[in-house]
Amino acid sequence: AVAFLCNRIKRSCTASLSSTVCYCAFLNVILHSVVVVCLCNVQYFENLFLLFRFSEMADIITESSTVTTVSETTEVRCQEKTRGGLCYEVILSEPEVKATPPKRPNSPNNNKNVSIQDIEDKLRAAEERRQQLELNKVAALSAQIMKIEEASRKKDEQTNNFISVTRDALEQKMETHIGKREAYIHELKSKMKDHIDTVEKTRLSLEQQCDEVRSALEEKMNSASHQRDENIKKMLERLKAHNERQEEIKENIEVTEEVLKTERSKRLETKLTAAELNREKEIQRKLEVIKKNVRMHVNTFLVYMICVVENVQ
Repeated sequence: AVAFLCNRIKRSCTASLSSTVCYCAFLNVILHSVVVVCLCNVQYFENLFLLFRFSEMADIITESSTVTTVSETTEVRCQEKTRGGLCYEVILSEPEVKATPPKRPNSPNNNKNVSIQDIEDKLRAAEERRQQLELNKVAALSAQIMKIEEASRKKDEQTNNFISVTRDALEQKMETHIGKREAYIHELKSKMKDHIDTVEKTRLSLEQQCDEVRSALEEKMNSASHQRDENIKKMLERLKAHNERQEEIKENIEVTEEVLKTERSKRLETKLTAAELNREKEIQRKLEVIKKNVRMHVNTFLVYMICVVENVQ
């Protein structure tokens, strides 16, 4: 923002001496603003406000149709055609109404009458006129230089006054800021001290609580390990009793299996003998039935043969 305003006022303030004074004052404000920005942010915003005020003044200067320069007769007319572009019209002096110059006498046709003395007189007169013109120019330039020096002196006085006033204001504000900063640092140190004390107390209380918790945990771990050992012993005794009971049950099962096996074998033998007897009885019964059937068939055959024989006879 500062660079933008500087370029803008530099373009708009090159038309006249008053704008040059504004530009120099603006540069002084920029320098003091940079110093104050490094020290205090509050002063930066105040100087930035001054920068905008100077930029508005420069805009007013550029919008004016005519601007007077150091010389009373010289004028510079500027007009802003485009953004950042200016058009200048330099008027050195007002038009002077001069009398009608006398007509030169006609030169004689005969140039043979001109002597060397006349030529030297004319050259001497021309030299005197040239010297007089140079003296007039030097006098005008000296007057302009005196006016420029007077304007620069006034500008330096205004700049020095502005610098002194600004320096005093800055020093006063810096002293105020330093006092506030020291008070803030002192307050911050006191707060940090209180905070450190609170942290130390909290740390001590936490260490005490940690010791208590550690001792309680150690007691619980010892009791838990003792209880675990007792539980392991009880479980081992139960497992031993269970194994003994399992061995007894296994022996009883083997004995009962042997008894059942012998009984089963006896029952099977009795069943086999009974089945064998029943099979023999069934075979005898079937043989008797077969014998009866054979007898019946034989008797029937004999009867049939007898009948056949009788029929044949």
